[in-house]
Amino acid sequence: MPPRRRPQYTPESIDQQLQQIHLLDPSSSSENLEQLGPIIKEIHANRQQEAYLRHLQGLIESKDSEIETICTDNYQEFISSISTLFTVKSYTTNLRDKIMTLDGSVSQVGRGLVEKKRALLQSKKTASNLDEAIDTLQACLKVLDVVNRVREMVKEGKYWSALRSLEDIQSMPSTSLSQTPFYQHLLSSLPSLRVQIQNAVTASMKQWLLEIRNVSGQVGKLALEAMEMRTRKWRQRRDKDHMLRLSRVGSAVEMVTHERTDSNALDNEKVKVDFKPLYQCIHIYTTLDSLDTLRKSYQADRKAQSDLILPTPLPLSSLLLLTQEICGFFIIESHVLQNTGNFRSERDVEDLWEALIARFSAAIDVSLKSETEPDSFLRVKECLIGFAMTLESYSYSTNSLHAFILVLFEKYATLLQNQFSHQFDTIIMQDDHLAMQVSRDTERESVLDTVWLSAAEQDELLNLSLPHNLPWSQSFYLCCLDIRSFIQKFYQFVEGVSQHHENIDELLNRCLDNLLSDNISGSVGKRVASTTTLSQIAQIVTNLEHFQVACSELERSLSSLRSTQRGGTIRLNSGTALSTTLTRALKRIVGLITSKLDDFFELSEYDWTPQSRETMASMYLYELINWLTTVVDSLVIKETYKDEAYKGAVDYIAECFMDILSGPNVQAMNENAIANILHDVEFLEGEFTRIGRSHLNTVFAELRLMSSIVLSDAVQDYLVPHTRQTVYSIVKPKRLQALLEKLCKYGASRRDNPSREKGEKRRKEADAVGRVFPGENR
Repeated sequence: MPPRRRPQYTPESIDQQLQQIHLLDPSSSSENLEQLGPIIKEIHANRQQEAYLRHLQGLIESKDSEIETICTDNYQEFISSISTLFTVKSYTTNLRDKIMTLDGSVSQVGRGLVEKKRALLQSKKTASNLDEAIDTLQACLKVLDVVNRVREMVKEGKYWSALRSLEDIQSMPSTSLSQTPFYQHLLSSLPSLRVQIQNAVTASMKQWLLEIRNVSGQVGKLALEAMEMRTRKWRQRRDKDHMLRLSRVGSAVEMVTHERTDSNALDNEKVKVDFKPLYQCIHIYTTLDSLDTLRKSYQADRKAQSDLILPTPLPLSSLLLLTQEICGFFIIESHVLQNTGNFRSERDVEDLWEALIARFSAAIDVSLKSETEPDSFLRVKECLIGFAMTLESYSYSTNSLHAFILVLFEKYATLLQNQFSHQFDTIIMQDDHLAMQVSRDTERESVLDTVWLSAAEQDELLNLSLPHNLPWSQSFYLCCLDIRSFIQKFYQFVEGVSQHHENIDELLNRCLDNLLSDNISGSVGKRVASTTTLSQIAQIVTNLEHFQVACSELERSLSSLRSTQRGGTIRLNSGTALSTTLTRALKRIVGLITSKLDDFFELSEYDWTPQSRETMASMYLYELINWLTTVVDSLVIKETYKDEAYKGAVDYIAECFMDILSGPNVQAMNENAIANILHDVEFLEGEFTRIGRSHLNTVFAELRLMSSIVLSDAVQDYLVPHTRQTVYSIVKPKRLQALLEKLCKYGASRRDNPSREKGEKRRKEADAVGRVFPGENR
């Protein structure tokens, strides 16, 4: 089988094929490069064929000698073959020329196509790069737009959205943009943007802090007004139900019965506190893991604001405004504490509260140092009590505030006592000591409701027909009125204070005792000492009696005057001082009576050495008895006190007579003078018996018995111990000795022997009495 012949490609066939190729078809969107393949393959085949022919030619030329030998041997065939070969060679040469020409043409065409292809590939690469650049630029623009919107959101206060946008940028999936310097630069700028967001939200919170400082006073005012309304409602309810009398606002009973309303001091028609800036700031700082920094900054800012609340010095006129501002400040702090999780600690808020209250209390104390009016302290207390109850409702501890109120209370009580002491002194000193008169039922009821009386006396006075005089004078009524006012003001201060009830009652006990003892009893004592009118002193005695009764009744009724305070039993010790003053008043009555009795005794004209004895009493004694009975019986005092007045007067009369007998004023006397004195004593005893006061006659017992010893010449019996102890025990030996010496002097002054002998006898008796009782005579 003959070998396959290679296909023959002539230049004409190649030109024909090239003319059929269209590299760029205007109607097609793609290139026709694939049509070049077969042609290039044909060209390559022709080139191989040409190489083969050249190789063959070389072989032919190298084998010419061999061929010539072969041809010689085979000449004819060789000639034929040579002829054929020449023909082939000519064709080959032509073909080679054509191939060379075609190769040049193909090379020229291929080179143009390659250039076009290269240009096309470069164009496609450029287009691809442009597309990639456009995509990258678009991605950059998107990122830049996000960054720009971050700035806009910061300006608009959308801090969380801005922060989330930064997080979105940082968490973008990895793209070609991620490797660009622009993106890396952008990532390096994110911390700066976070700082800007942090600074912006911090500035927003700082502005919010300034705003809440400006509205704190209004918030506190609304809260205090709400508490005042709540207190007023509770008082009305408590007044209607006595079972609630001991319960205060904020107690368990009040908390249960309290009708809660929707009033909110932070969100109402007048004020609305928006905590969004703070919440945003907390949220942003928490996300940035910087909450501790914000917490410290907030604490420092609030402390600085709390320090600015109190002015130095603190004017009492602005106390209400200050309590409103402090109240609003800590109501806001309470809200922040309850609604921000662990952002605020209770300890931090308590530290702020305790520090401010300590400075507040100290400032008030300094401002009150120059105050002398108790009403100033009362106004401060009322302001502080409402303030304390309001913040108690927000769970703040007010123990230190209540303790400070009690400190103010002690000062208030002292000033109140001083104020009422002056009032009591004025009342007592201006009293006319005339019985108080009532003419209408309403007037009488008003007076009887004010004073403290025993039930029996009150019933008795209510049954008297009008008009009539009351037993006491105006001072008793006014003092009782002021005592009630004092107690009311005293407990008005501690209304709402729930601490140290026993101390309060003890202080009240002491104040009332001081007022009753020092001012009422003391002032009455001064009036007693300066009053010379017996009727006025008698009225003072009656007043003092009623003050004593008032003390006892006051102790029993004081529990109903205590408002809502629980405490111990009140025990007034001023009754002792009143009793002492009463005794002084009674002595003053006796003193005035005895002073008048001195006038009577100065008018008496006794002959101490009469020659005979009188048959009638001395004339001055008639006047004395008439005056004494008239004056004493006219005194509007108890019969017991009248009897004491009589007894005091009789004691004085007895002393006057005893002074005549044994005193130094009369140097000598005889038995007739003694008998005359006994006659006067018998007259007085008869008169006292006549007026029903015979028991007063016992005052003259010593005088009568001593006189009887002398007149009956029974000195020797007196010297007998048994007789002296049983019969003459009331006779004092010193007085008996003095009387015997006066009789001795009288006898010694006489010239007749019997009188002189009797005088000597009296001297010996006096010496004997003196020797027997030397200790008593010293």
